[in-house]
Amino acid sequence: MPEAFWALANLGKIQGYNQPMTKEAAELLKKALALSERERADLACTLMDSLDTALDENVEAAWQEEIRRRIEDVRSGKVSLVPWDDVRECARRILDEPANR
Repeated sequence: MPEAFWALANLGKIQGYNQPMTKEAAELLKKALALSERERADLACTLMDSLDTALDENVEAAWQEEIRRRIEDVRSGKVSLVPWDDVRECARRILDEPANR
């Protein structure tokens, strides 16, 4: 897991969670939990980004190369695309197997 995840996980949480947090933080969390799923996801990403201060300058270049390679693999026929509905159904079957419960 990224460092930012663990930093958020260790911040402490409202009653019923791991650790008590300040009243101000608990109020912010209560308001955040009332947001839509999309708004909560955006907020969580922004908070995690704010904790991830270590910048690896090679990451962007590496991602660009990976994207270029994947596009070339699709165009050349080396790999084929699978429709999302098929992927989702396969994942559901795997997760529904008794060994995965």
